[in-house]
Amino acid sequence: MKKIERSKIIISELNKLYPDTPIPLDHNGPYTLLIAVVLSAQSTDKKVNELTKDLFKIADSPEKMVKLGINNIYQHIKQLGLSGQKSKNVFNLSKILIDKFNGKVPNTFEELESLPGVGHKTASVVMAQIFNIPSFPVDTHIHRLSQRWGLTKGKSVKQTEKDLKQIFPISEWNKLHLQIIFY
Repeated sequence: MKKIERSKIIISELNKLYPDTPIPLDHNGPYTLLIAVVLSAQSTDKKVNELTKDLFKIADSPEKMVKLGINNIYQHIKQLGLSGQKSKNVFNLSKILIDKFNGKVPNTFEELESLPGVGHKTASVVMAQIFNIPSFPVDTHIHRLSQRWGLTKGKSVKQTEKDLKQIFPISEWNKLHLQIIFY
């Protein structure tokens, strides 16, 4: 069976299993989603949601996060892997958002990826889920499933993303990435 035929079956089955795809990270806008995605690296969404519940009550904007400071950010997220680096990244990216972007989350890959702690996958999630710009964020989970499903032989998430973008219609990318995560 060709990859395109397989992709149509995958879309059909995932649409049956997951017709609705809420964003699994709790947030109340672009900024808190960006922070939640940054914190989710090497951590579970469940744990990130537990810890950001209290954090976002007191710091749901770049200004409030900077005011909180690195040490206090760390105290809120210390149960996460890489919490020391993440607390610095959250503080520094918040400061850059204030200084360079008037406190707003930028809506281009280049600008997002210029922020500390924001790689291509994080930028892709924000672009897809906040700005509704077609993106196909590929994490390790999607990478592995794509290999098992015979959709890619890519050795990296970057290659897998490229392969999936060639197989699946652009209109499906934003929803499909979440459906595969839920699967």
